[in-house]
Amino acid sequence: MTDDATLIVTELICHAVEDGRFSSIRVIVSRPAPGHVRVGVVHRSKATPVFGTDSDGDEPRGLGLLLVDALADRWGAESYRWGKQVWADLRERGAA
Repeated sequence: MTDDATLIVTELICHAVEDGRFSSIRVIVSRPAPGHVRVGVVHRSKATPVFGTDSDGDEPRGLGLLLVDALADRWGAESYRWGKQVWADLRERGAA
């Protein structure tokens, strides 16, 4: 789970840096249940996360979210008045 969580956090941070372009982001790691981990990145952008699209014609964007989708048990975005958190849940193999 550690390798998957590391890659997911890296991709979520990259997404936040590209999407938000604000001076700070926050990484959150929690254990909502035994054998489960939630990682999240909070930043001030309100834009909805987008899967692998070619947004400007030259550079593909959102490919990291495809990795997050493949590695996480589930993921999503939670909107706040001032921004959002993009999170991913992971479960240890064999955990209920």
